[in-house]
Amino acid sequence: MRGASLEAEGNGIHNMGDTMSGLVVVGVDGSASGLAAVEAAAREARLRGAGLRVVHAFIWPATHVPLGPSPLGPPEGGIRNMVERVLAEAVERARAVAPEVDVSHAVVTGEPLTVLEAQSRSAELVVIGSRGMGGFVGLLVGSTAAHLAAHGRCPVLVVREQPAADGPIVLGADGSAAGERAVAFAFAEAELRKAPLLALHAWTTWNAPMPAPQDASAPYANPPGALADEEERLLHEALAGQREKYPDVVVEHQAVHGRTREALIEASRSAQLMVVGARGRGGFTGLLLGSVSQALLHHAHCPVAVVRGKE
Repeated sequence: MRGASLEAEGNGIHNMGDTMSGLVVVGVDGSASGLAAVEAAAREARLRGAGLRVVHAFIWPATHVPLGPSPLGPPEGGIRNMVERVLAEAVERARAVAPEVDVSHAVVTGEPLTVLEAQSRSAELVVIGSRGMGGFVGLLVGSTAAHLAAHGRCPVLVVREQPAADGPIVLGADGSAAGERAVAFAFAEAELRKAPLLALHAWTTWNAPMPAPQDASAPYANPPGALADEEERLLHEALAGQREKYPDVVVEHQAVHGRTREALIEASRSAQLMVVGARGRGGFTGLLLGSVSQALLHHAHCPVAVVRGKE
C-alpha cells in the first residue's frame, strides 16, 4: 500500500481518498479482533451508503524509534512495512466484504484513544474490536473500546462475538432522556438491516421510580401491580415517537422484573446487535459510562452499540 506517510506529526491524517459526509470509521491494529471490526464496519458502510475510513493510530514516531528495516534484518522488516501490511490487509478485507463501498485509509500519529476520539467527531459511526493486540489475557474488553464508548462523539460499535445473523436488534431501554438517542439509533439500525426490534426494559423495586399514589388514604402508597404498570408506560412512551417515524419496523417490547445487566446479556445470545445508551436513569453525575453499558461490553454475546446522550 503506497502513499500513506507514516511520519506525520501530531494528529495529521494522511488519507487515500476524499472526505465524505457519510462516513464509518474503523480502528485497526493488525489483530484478529481488529479485522473482525473491519468486516463489520464494511457492512455498516454498505447499509448506510457511506464511505469507510480504515484508521491506524501510529504511536512509534512520537518515541523517535527508527521506522525503516534494521540494517541486519530483511528489507521487508521494520515498523513502516509492518503498518503498511496491516493497512493493506484491512483494506483488502473491507473491499472483499463490501466491494461497492468507497474505502480510504489513514495513518494518524498518536495514541489510539485520542486518535479515534478525534475521528469520531466527523463520523456517523466508529467501529472497533473488543480487544486489540495489546489486550491482557483474561481481560474481556480492551481499554480503547471502553474509553471510546464513554468519550466518542458518535455511536460506537464494539464488535464482540459472532452475532446471530437473523436475530433481532435488542434495545436496552430505560425511559430516560439520556437514552433517547439510543432508541433512535436502534430503530434506524433495524430499518437498515430489515430486522425486528426487541425493546427490553428490566426493572426492580430498587431502580424504578415510585409512581404517584392513587389514593393517599389507602394503607399502601400504590395498589399491587402499579409499579409494573408504570414501567410498561415508560417503555411505551420511550418508543412512541420512533415507532411513528419507522412504521415498517416490527417491534416487540418487554418490561421484565429483574436485573438489567443479566436480562440484556441473556437477550444478546440470540441478537444480531445490542444497542444501549452510555448512561441510564440510574447513572451518577460525571460517570460517562454506566455499569450496564460496561457489563455488556465485557459479557454480551453479540456486537454492542453504545450511544451517548446529548451533551
